[in-house]
Amino acid sequence: MNKLNKLIIASLAGFCFILFIVGCKKSQSPDEQVAGLTPYVLQIPNGLPPMDIPASNPMTEEGVALGKQLFFDPILSGDNTMSCASCHKQSFSFSDSSVQFSTGIDKLIGTRNAMPLVNLGYQKQFFWDGGAADLESQVIGPIQNPVEMHEDLNNVLAELNAHPTYPALFKRVFGGDKIGTAMIMKAIAQFERTLISGNSKYDQVKAGTASFTPQELRGLSWYTDMKKGDCAHCHVIGSTFSDFEYRNTGLDSIPVDIGRGRITLNPTDDGKFKTPSLRNIALTGPYMHDGRFKTLEECIQHYNIGFKYTANLDPNLDNIKKGRLNPADVQDIIAFLNTLTDTEFITNPKFKK
Repeated sequence: MNKLNKLIIASLAGFCFILFIVGCKKSQSPDEQVAGLTPYVLQIPNGLPPMDIPASNPMTEEGVALGKQLFFDPILSGDNTMSCASCHKQSFSFSDSSVQFSTGIDKLIGTRNAMPLVNLGYQKQFFWDGGAADLESQVIGPIQNPVEMHEDLNNVLAELNAHPTYPALFKRVFGGDKIGTAMIMKAIAQFERTLISGNSKYDQVKAGTASFTPQELRGLSWYTDMKKGDCAHCHVIGSTFSDFEYRNTGLDSIPVDIGRGRITLNPTDDGKFKTPSLRNIALTGPYMHDGRFKTLEECIQHYNIGFKYTANLDPNLDNIKKGRLNPADVQDIIAFLNTLTDTEFITNPKFKK
């Protein structure tokens, strides 16, 4: 076992221990947390469902502001050079530009493509393999990961508690005289829940304020046609454009990365990864968990002709004919996918540093 693998295993063990400790702590009641604070009112666009906010972490203006400050602050990384925003850039729907893998503070390159941070409040599990059970839990994964921000939580807490302004900000939001790990998790999760996208051309067409071009309309028809694109089985039409389930989509006959199987330890989950949302998909390439496809055309052609037949291949692919889309059909689907770009989301000043 090489040094990097040992570091990753040690980091994961520490991550699980922290989650156990945090989970055992008695949470403040919602009334205690929001006393004297301003409740944050989420603006949910038409077409998106209400968002469930955990009672243990009610959203406040002050909490969201603190989470945003932390999101952009490199203090959370081992050498104070990298923030959450370093790999999750607003102009790319909070993904990492066009790079296949992000580079951490030690110049180590990851093995999975940085997921876009959009409409996170509708998801139940996080990361490509669902390794974090909730939005709060996922916060500390990248901080501790030796390939990413490579920091020790004790160091983070020491720096934050010694900071000239953070202790007062945390006390205002969460109470107490010491900043704790759960407070960091809750604050950043509050900010991330505000990253809501729902004003694309698709949404405007649904609202009756815009119209599809003929090509976009054809693309929508192929997208929903079970004998053509058959995209809607997994990327459900409207709302989140994903059911956020885990599937093996035939990327490899033998998976290099076992994905969901690493979490469940069930061989039937090997090679399964979470179905991502297609909102702002034109901005978030390269595609798949390992960023192997540079373009939407390559990605669609995988589902058209390129997928491998594996023992646990998703039934929707196992039962569909290869080569069912011609080149014009593919371009039509791409035209439709481009209507899912929400320019208001990627320019919203509320999400900027």
